[in-house]
Amino acid sequence: MSKKIVTFGEIIMRLSPPGNRTMKQSHEMEFFFGGTELNVASSLATMGCDVRHISSVSDDFVGESALSFVKSFGIDTHFISKNEHPLGLYFLEVGSSVRASRIAYNRLNGSFANIQPEKIDWKKALEGCQHFHWTGISPGISKTAYEALKEGLQTARELGIEVTTDPAYRSNLWKYGKNGNEVLKELVGYSTIFIGGVNEINEILGTQFSSDKEGFLEACKALKQQCPSIHKIFDKIRIGVTASSQQTQGRALVDNNYFETELLEVNPIV
Repeated sequence: MSKKIVTFGEIIMRLSPPGNRTMKQSHEMEFFFGGTELNVASSLATMGCDVRHISSVSDDFVGESALSFVKSFGIDTHFISKNEHPLGLYFLEVGSSVRASRIAYNRLNGSFANIQPEKIDWKKALEGCQHFHWTGISPGISKTAYEALKEGLQTARELGIEVTTDPAYRSNLWKYGKNGNEVLKELVGYSTIFIGGVNEINEILGTQFSSDKEGFLEACKALKQQCPSIHKIFDKIRIGVTASSQQTQGRALVDNNYFETELLEVNPIV
């Protein structure tokens, strides 16, 4: 029997010129639905996991299209609410060779930013769940998204559910008066598995650990002291070569045991 996993986060529309064109070079756009947490949910569902996604979409044909996309992966959408605000979106110019990708967001007054925490029955939403996954993007979007997530994390702790977090600090968010680092430190404290490395730990704790192996281990120790519920830490090192290729390596600290992978080349990035 597959594990039941619940994810929480924005469903967002991406608009891109075809291929590797810039917006100045094109008069048409292709659209896709996604979102950092939804991408995790769809990948897990594709691998056969039982997945439920919690979010809020626009109460119009765009929101209906987004829901149809989510359902196409077999993801449970019963806890995705609707409201009168437009679905969040972003524009992406895909980079090519030495030209970097460019991105612009329009999400801060979208449907997810206006999610209503009181409409989520977290005990029902997490019923029978083994894992709950969130990222640092969600609480940065709005105060109500933060409040909804915090309630979900508190419920997950009460129910003894494993909680994975990718802290993913984004400086272009956090426009509602909260200090992003302080909020992430608070919410990471409810988590048990941390997906991030030295940079993320330094951001949250205000430290300056180095990125080598020794620095990674010291950073992990500091994080576990501040957030004692964390027992697994996974880091991905990416070395950018061009906009379409990179080298990557994984490393982890699992119950005080260190692991690392070989350095792999990814070409092309898709």
